[in-house]
Amino acid sequence: MPTRLSSNEEDVRRAEADIRRRMGRRKLDFPALLVVANIYRAATTVRNRIEREVLAEVGLTWGGFTILFVLWVWGPMEAASLADECGLAQGTLTGMVRTLARRGLVESRRLDTDRRRVRIGLTSSGEQMIEDVLPRCNAVESSMVDGLSSQEVTQLSRLLRTVIRDAG
Repeated sequence: MPTRLSSNEEDVRRAEADIRRRMGRRKLDFPALLVVANIYRAATTVRNRIEREVLAEVGLTWGGFTILFVLWVWGPMEAASLADECGLAQGTLTGMVRTLARRGLVESRRLDTDRRRVRIGLTSSGEQMIEDVLPRCNAVESSMVDGLSSQEVTQLSRLLRTVIRDAG
């Protein structure tokens, strides 16, 4: 059995053949299944590689990096909005923000207008962390699309945006 998340092209092809055999004569859209399965496989492989090659060195998880990145791009925001932007449950976000706050990377402040609501922002250390880590992550991203032409990169990005739009 091929490793499900293998980046080896032969393993991927064998996995696809296994899926096709298992599906049998069912009236399913196999090409759509492969697209979505490969999006998942690609996203997981990208995440794992960046965590292993970059984030582990600075003690960040993918979720922690995502929180720092979202705050760096869009600035301070309320916890509920941050959770939505990061694709996290609010309870999960709370624990991750606590961890990042203990490291001095983010700070939380209760809103004066409603003490139940919390606004989260980067500290100067958090901003420095994302500015140091982002170019290294991007170098890994760049290496992952190195086998594509610039036109293929543009086309793939456009096609993925279409899938994202249709999924929403």
